[in-house]
Amino acid sequence: MAEKNDEYSFFAMMSRLRYIDRWMLMRNSREESLSEHSLDVAMLAHALCIIGNRRFGKNLDCEKAAMIGMFHDVSEIITGDMPTPVKYFNEDIKHIYKDIESDACKKLLSLLPEDMKEDYRKLLMPEDGKLEYERRLVKGADKLSAFIKCIEEKKAGNNEFVSAEKTTLETIHRLQLPEVEIFLNEFIPSYGKTLDDMML
Repeated sequence: MAEKNDEYSFFAMMSRLRYIDRWMLMRNSREESLSEHSLDVAMLAHALCIIGNRRFGKNLDCEKAAMIGMFHDVSEIITGDMPTPVKYFNEDIKHIYKDIESDACKKLLSLLPEDMKEDYRKLLMPEDGKLEYERRLVKGADKLSAFIKCIEEKKAGNNEFVSAEKTTLETIHRLQLPEVEIFLNEFIPSYGKTLDDMML
């Protein structure tokens, strides 16, 4: 009788990102899945690193940032998308949720064969709690993605996102990342334009 092949569920779990909706407490004119958001964050993080390298002479790993961005929310496959006001309600909840996210990432890593775990651990979890600059830019990209969502919802006539837009922009400025500020100034204004306007 043939020996049973090893089976690993990691990528089947990753495919479930498409089933998790963001902005659960908000009325949306268009639903946004975690899969869509992850691609947005990956592209934005990549762009932020290029800005850092070209404008500030840094030596950032753009591809690494893009990959971290792609995987930055995968713990939510297990935890679901906890609304920001709940997640950051107080320091106790914030720390508890961080522990839950860490445990979720460890569970996902356990669904990989041994010889692949370390490669994905580097994407899913900061090394020894260290926050590389690329990870800081992924955080900036995450907030930019949320800000863009607010702009798009407002453009669609949904005033539900007016307050979220204001608080998200304040959060972005508090990050004090020059790459993010450049993106805000040079690229964000186009998000309010029509397709015809952008193509002119």
